[in-house]
Amino acid sequence: MALQRNTMINRSKIRNIGISAHIDAGKTTISERILFYTGKIHKIEEVGGDGDGATMDYMELEREKGITITSAATTCFWNDTQINLIDTPGHVDFTIEVERSLRVLDGAIMVLCGVAGVQSQSLTVDRQMKRYGIPRIAFINKLDRVGANPFRVLEALKNKLSLNPILLQYPIGLEDKFVGVIDLIEMRANYYEGEHGETVVKKPIPEHLQAEAKAAREQLLDKISIHSEEMMTKLLGGEEVPTQMIWDTIRQETLSREFTPVLLGSALKNKGVQNLLDAIALYLPSPTEREAITATDVSTESQVQIYPNPDDPLVGLAFKLIDDEFGQLTYTRVYAGTLHQGDRLYNSRTGKKVRVSRLVRIEVDKRQELESVSAGEIVGLVGVDCASGDTLCSLGTNISLEGIYVPEPVITIAITPKSQDDIERISKALHRFVHEDPTLHVVTDPESHETLMSGMGELHLQIYLERIKREYHADVYVSPPAVAYRETITKAATFDYTLKKQTGGSGQYAHVIGRLEPCDKPFIFENKVVGGAIPTQFIPACEQGFRDALKTGWLKGYPIMGVKVILEGGSDHPVDSSEMAFRFAARLGFEKAFAKGKPTLLEPMMLLEVETPSQFLGRIQGQLLSRRALLLGSETRDNDVVIRAEVPLAEMFGYATELRSLSQGMATFSMEFAEYRQLPENLIDEVK
Repeated sequence: MALQRNTMINRSKIRNIGISAHIDAGKTTISERILFYTGKIHKIEEVGGDGDGATMDYMELEREKGITITSAATTCFWNDTQINLIDTPGHVDFTIEVERSLRVLDGAIMVLCGVAGVQSQSLTVDRQMKRYGIPRIAFINKLDRVGANPFRVLEALKNKLSLNPILLQYPIGLEDKFVGVIDLIEMRANYYEGEHGETVVKKPIPEHLQAEAKAAREQLLDKISIHSEEMMTKLLGGEEVPTQMIWDTIRQETLSREFTPVLLGSALKNKGVQNLLDAIALYLPSPTEREAITATDVSTESQVQIYPNPDDPLVGLAFKLIDDEFGQLTYTRVYAGTLHQGDRLYNSRTGKKVRVSRLVRIEVDKRQELESVSAGEIVGLVGVDCASGDTLCSLGTNISLEGIYVPEPVITIAITPKSQDDIERISKALHRFVHEDPTLHVVTDPESHETLMSGMGELHLQIYLERIKREYHADVYVSPPAVAYRETITKAATFDYTLKKQTGGSGQYAHVIGRLEPCDKPFIFENKVVGGAIPTQFIPACEQGFRDALKTGWLKGYPIMGVKVILEGGSDHPVDSSEMAFRFAARLGFEKAFAKGKPTLLEPMMLLEVETPSQFLGRIQGQLLSRRALLLGSETRDNDVVIRAEVPLAEMFGYATELRSLSQGMATFSMEFAEYRQLPENLIDEVK
């Protein structure tokens, strides 16, 4: 692979963007076209299959073209703009990856299907973009499909997502007559010629569309002139508004998230993607235009603002790890400072120093070697030992950027190697996956010696099993999935426990008094000991003892959550008391009180969305009720209905197969973790 030296690019010409969409809205196809038109790949690969196949298609694509296309940041150039295209996984099982990817984006493209419009996952994507304050462009795709109607999608953006969409283009024909788009700013018709639509030809607007295009342009100028006095004056005076002024106003209001520019096209038919690339450069922010981000100074535990200043101490976030033939490649977003090859950095999570042996960017078919990168860039670090989500900073500073909530896994499977040869390969694979994904937990069951793998859902674990097979050529036996239940108490209970052991030499003595109460946080410890009844140095040992007790419940041995422990008093012995004694006493005191607190089981509840043709509605709702679902409501979209429900995870195994047979394969569903809720008492005995 050829190595090149870096030529520093003006930071105002960098765009760190991601493409987000509902499954099957065409995200992969658009990514392919962007990479093709920017010269990143030289052959377009089509994606086969719909719905559930999309996730595996992504994996296939990675395998066909080398891991760089979808795995992390792929750098490509459009005219004089450097576009770092960052993968945002489509499925809610990969919540942590989506959160991390959004964290490093400056702008985004939201892809919508021209037929289905705003779908269930479009709502999730919109929520995440708003949470991170990310400006976006909307691209209405698939206008060549039967039933395509961009104006209906425009209304849905307004009504369902409360956005302020502005249409920058007008379609030339729809469905099988869709041939191009009219640019409402330049008032020219764009057609796409050549084998893959690579030549954009600008022609006068067709006669029969001139009146509609003129009306659409007037509507566009009316909407944006509210935000520009200069433009308003020109319009009122009947003067021509300069193109640059329109671009500047749209850019300004897109960055402040006042507007969402909307573009049209069909990626599969190679129409409209080049205009999308122009819009990325015109309207989405450079790293210098993003607001400062908040981080934590670990030394003082205070909040600090990080600005994209290349002269400040370095702060970077390792957001994705990839193993390739050169070892671990760590994709890192540099938020502040300048990083040089050979620099030593501090990892604020591990407290260790690391050396950056090489800086690289994956571009076209070359691995471009960089001597330095500054704030706003995304770069691959070679030779750095860290985990996904770690903050790397200059020596002498201790900054943490993470602050991303990592949800607890809700589903567990046991895996056993099929042969002796597979053991080492599986161990290697799991070590790498846990390193990359904090929502994947792997432990060994002390009794059965099986390897237990826990994750965010069936698909999450299926993907990793598939990767063990494909990437590590190892085979495993898989046990049926088990639900990650939790235990809690339903009423307050007190403890007054004395640990007293007298042996020949020094004994053990610790006395703890307090109470447990139900609470809505996973665990709270409150110290109300007064007058030194328990010496201060033993209080942390007591807290640790209570935390030890959370690991195994009293009812079925599941971990405990939702308990507040208040330590109120106790006593010590001048000779026989020790940290270990208090830790042990606290644990036993907790266990005794927990048994008196009317313990019960909590089960993970999932938020479910099912999209189905309306003729199957009654049948699907009936089946959901038999799975203990709580129906939250439904909405009609053309001939489809979207059902929203809360349903226990324990009832959802095998649902994909059942849904296919109930709907003749036409319904789809997505599911994400909602919360833990009390299991009905009559079902507790059924849980193993």
